[in-house]
Amino acid sequence: MVRLIETATAPIFAVDVEGRINGWNAKVAELTGLSVEEAMGKSLVHDLVHKESEEIANKLLFRALRGEEDKNIELRLRTFGTGTSNNAIFLVVNACTSKDYMNNIVGVCFVGQDVTGQKVVMDKFIHIQGDYKAIVHSPNPLIPPIFASDENTCCSEWNTAMEKLTGWKRGDMIGKMLVGEIFGSCCQLKGRDAMTKLMIVLHNAIGGQDTDKFPFSFFDQDGKYVQALLTANKRVNMDGKIIGAFCFLQIASPELQQTLEVQRQKENKGMSKMKELAYICQEIRNPLSGIRLANSLLETTNLTEVQKQFLETSAACEKQILKIVKDVDLDNIEDGSLELEKAEFVLGSVIDAVVSQVMLLLREKGLQLIRDIPEEVKTMTVYGDQFRIQQILADFLLNMVSHAPSPGGWVEMQLIPSLKQISEGISLVHIEFRIVSPGDGLPPELVQDMFHSSQWATQEGLALSMCRKILKLMNGEVQYIRESERCYFLIVLDLPMSRKGLKNIG
Repeated sequence: MVRLIETATAPIFAVDVEGRINGWNAKVAELTGLSVEEAMGKSLVHDLVHKESEEIANKLLFRALRGEEDKNIELRLRTFGTGTSNNAIFLVVNACTSKDYMNNIVGVCFVGQDVTGQKVVMDKFIHIQGDYKAIVHSPNPLIPPIFASDENTCCSEWNTAMEKLTGWKRGDMIGKMLVGEIFGSCCQLKGRDAMTKLMIVLHNAIGGQDTDKFPFSFFDQDGKYVQALLTANKRVNMDGKIIGAFCFLQIASPELQQTLEVQRQKENKGMSKMKELAYICQEIRNPLSGIRLANSLLETTNLTEVQKQFLETSAACEKQILKIVKDVDLDNIEDGSLELEKAEFVLGSVIDAVVSQVMLLLREKGLQLIRDIPEEVKTMTVYGDQFRIQQILADFLLNMVSHAPSPGGWVEMQLIPSLKQISEGISLVHIEFRIVSPGDGLPPELVQDMFHSSQWATQEGLALSMCRKILKLMNGEVQYIRESERCYFLIVLDLPMSRKGLKNIG
């Protein structure tokens, strides 16, 4: 999707909530002469639009950031480069609000159509005096569909572009009433209301009041529905007397229509995903409450030590789910603002909870899990965010198990601790987790997603990338190492130790 927008033939640019450019595709860079790197961070209103368009741009941004999206607004942008400072390009833009997955407005995207050529031609027509027929009937694609009326709203002009657009020849249209005979009979309109509005636009123009970009739709000779923007200006003779109306139609280019359709599909898909996520996050809380109740009731019964351990593992997994559901805002992870808890926990409980999350898959694939974990580590008490650490280790282990050769294969989980004295009374345990598997290991695209991508190809890649970033927030790091006959994750993390943990080590 990003690649499509970058290479689109329609000019597309975007701003953040402060009105500064954070998106600038190749087409708008070509039109303005301002590269992507130069455009980024500039103020749309103060740096890029002409003074004549500043007020329009300000209103457009203000409304869009309130969720009010405007369409078919003309903006005049500056051009950059040697000898072009006084030039300008004219864009007709649609303003689309950009939202995050929580439906908060985070900026505005503008999808435009370059009408500079048409604008120049229109300006010439509006101010021209004398013979203009050679221009009006030119087959040049820059000449827009044009028709004109006399003082009585009878058709006095119907150019080549209008013939092509409607399918009706000039000779058949000249002299007919524009409202009723042409638009209403030849080119049918949707309802009498549309005919009344067209009549008002024409009479306003004949009365000296111009109309700009009036939404105007009709059916051509073959019954095809045509959507356009109508600009109606007064038509004057050599003496400056109004003798009718001059009307131009702007038709959205196929490229613009395609870009808008792709954007609509993207927004609809994104909104659908947000609804699904919100639904899942809400509905998952109910069964979690049931699990918590069942666990609390089991705790009051006579349990063996093994059963108590199973119950503790179940509770740890349930709290891990609840933690993920509560902190579902990925932007907090991306920008480093995720709040991490710091509570005392036993490392052995984390290991048990992590292993429990892969046991079913291990059995299905016929794999052996080798645990190389020193006994003293199992009772070691440390400080940190227990359930985020569980999440990270479980994701790495699950992915390694998923891609281990089977059946008859194995996955090894090693844990190597070492003490680090920070100051008197404060110690850290430096832990190296190794999750090892024989064979080729993870697919290259999954590793790419984990370490390098901003647009993830897989859900697994997204999860691994988020886990890597959470680990980084804990001042930890992860490497994925591929050797000739095996591959492994190397996860390094320093955790403060409690006095109880120090006694256990001692």
